[in-house]
Amino acid sequence: MADSRKRVAIVTGGSQGIGEAITERLIRDGNAVCILDIDTERAEETAARIVERGGTAIFRHADITDFTAVEAAVADAEATLGPVGLLVNNAGFTDAGDIEKIALDDWHREIDVNLHGPYHCIRAVLPGMIDRRSGVIVNIASVNGVRYFGNPAYSAAKAGIINLTQSTASEFGKYGIRCNAILPGSVRTNNPSWEIRIQKDPEVFNKLARWYPLGRVAEPEDIAKAVSFLVSDNASYVTGAMLPVDGGLLAGMNVMIDEFILESKD
Repeated sequence: MADSRKRVAIVTGGSQGIGEAITERLIRDGNAVCILDIDTERAEETAARIVERGGTAIFRHADITDFTAVEAAVADAEATLGPVGLLVNNAGFTDAGDIEKIALDDWHREIDVNLHGPYHCIRAVLPGMIDRRSGVIVNIASVNGVRYFGNPAYSAAKAGIINLTQSTASEFGKYGIRCNAILPGSVRTNNPSWEIRIQKDPEVFNKLARWYPLGRVAEPEDIAKAVSFLVSDNASYVTGAMLPVDGGLLAGMNVMIDEFILESKD
């Protein structure tokens, strides 16, 4: 779904999992990518692999909770690759916990990374996009932002991302800037939180699959394909949208229907 022109994209957390899939997809679509990450080793490996294949990718280190660092990284990316036309706010994490027992520092850290971080990145790219009267922002939110599936700090931050998406789309549409959000459900990645769950239960993804109408957990490429659409000219009139890429999870709970409602009719 490549556009006719090559654009410069920033992908936060673009060196592994969903972020790596997004980076690879944007490269295949003909874009140049700056990976904004704190994992120097992984990000450098990802960028080098892309360059070896003939693509254009660089890595810039930045902690997205530090606006000054983000602003400097964006300026450096633009000096190296050219004006940033695409931003994908993908970086995020969760350490789970619950409202009553989660350490206050852990709560604040999750909000910082998952909500303040994307805001910092949006704020850093907006001046250039406004000047050029063009730009596309995609925020990776979550089904947790609209329903409670555990992880309250993460869920609260992702709900904030949904509203941030809407406010950005509303305020800056007049400058030709589009902003949308993708709401993934469970995604099969090797991130630390999933690795811990897999160690406890190697069948965790198979057990989760039964809750999804499509009968499977998402792969990172499923999210990357949705990003590819939203940044393309095929979505030129789409802004402020919340796109669930969740295998139908938000549409309905078939397991609940089958196990409770239908059985009660027998």
